[in-house]
Amino acid sequence: ILCLSLHERFLHPRLFTQHVSFWRNLHLGQSNRIVAHHSWHLCNGKTMSKGSKSKIAIIGASYLQLPLYLKAKELGIETIGFSWAIGAVAKKHCTKFYEISTTEKEQILEICKAEKIDGILTIATDIAVPTVNYIASKMGLIGNSQRSGLLATNKFEMREAFKKNNINSPAFFKVSRIEDLSQIENKLKYPVIVKPVDRSGSKGITKVSEQNQLKSAVVRAISEAISKTAIIEHFVVGNEISVECISYKGQHNLLAITDKVTSGPPHFVELEHHQPSNLSKELQTRVEQMTKAALNALEIEYGASHSEFIITPDDVYITEVGARMGGDFIGSDLVYLSTGYDFLQGIIDIALNQFSTPVKTKHLHSGVLFYSKSTPMLKELTYTTSLKSKIVRSQFDENLKDDLTESSNRSGYCIYQSSEKISYFH
Repeated sequence: ILCLSLHERFLHPRLFTQHVSFWRNLHLGQSNRIVAHHSWHLCNGKTMSKGSKSKIAIIGASYLQLPLYLKAKELGIETIGFSWAIGAVAKKHCTKFYEISTTEKEQILEICKAEKIDGILTIATDIAVPTVNYIASKMGLIGNSQRSGLLATNKFEMREAFKKNNINSPAFFKVSRIEDLSQIENKLKYPVIVKPVDRSGSKGITKVSEQNQLKSAVVRAISEAISKTAIIEHFVVGNEISVECISYKGQHNLLAITDKVTSGPPHFVELEHHQPSNLSKELQTRVEQMTKAALNALEIEYGASHSEFIITPDDVYITEVGARMGGDFIGSDLVYLSTGYDFLQGIIDIALNQFSTPVKTKHLHSGVLFYSKSTPMLKELTYTTSLKSKIVRSQFDENLKDDLTESSNRSGYCIYQSSEKISYFH
């Protein structure tokens, strides 16, 4: 403790927090687990000793989960990956990889028991959340309840929870068959948005302006839904934002509010995300209060969350919440670039029950711009203008895809960090 107090100013803030966490938990008799997670240091920064490595399971291994594998590898943590092999770009970064569907809960549970994992998590995908919660509950690991997994991944159940807790969201109706439309058609006020109840990434989403367009949109949404069920929502016109939070034992810490730019109707594919938000302080306070109320309503007590809102001139509506980081590099990259807080390490620490309250060390602008038929000059601008010096990372396909009906139709991206907001459209 004397060593820490004398040399606190020489340590990186994150390292110092870890040292304090180590000694506090040592006093509480939890040293074995701490040493297993952290290689601990003397004040001169050299590694003194290292215990056996911690081991975490990560559900999913696509490019969306890749940052989590890389962070775990950086921290010296073993990773057990689960995913189909197609698109599993994180496979080569796993300690072990199992080619299996992320929804095969029982099979994954047996493997996790055999591997004796210390924690389980995912990022940026809703489909893996029920599996994570199921295994955590069965193995006594840190995680949210199985009920929370349902509430956070089924848009109808989520809206029901919002309604029960008086949290403002657009009016909604559930449809499992085309025949169901006859029972609600006289209640609909056009335009409406039709979505699958259990998909993300803009899959199956359509704006419907007239009744004669409704049937085809519902058929599309039902066909994309895992449960073959769609939700119809009244369309709210306004600015779209999202909120990144990290929670531990039901205490919610807001990390960043992100402004969103989409392709607009009919499919609303995300084209840009920017931090920090341009919202007024008053609106940011209201959004934070609604976010925390929504997390409580969905019984989200641990880990990352991504909440989406529409801000109108007259009101604030929450549209959905994911019990995971925001995709599109929002959680994995933008939060750190704009605030200095390592969101990835934060959720790993939670999975291993080693959480420390977030500390923000930066106040910068960051964002991601996507290459698509709506932004055809982005690739050229990235390489030939002053934007180049502010690009943190970029990747572009050789050819620009013709369609833009969902996120997978985008053809590349660039991530920036700057003293000011950078947008393709301004």
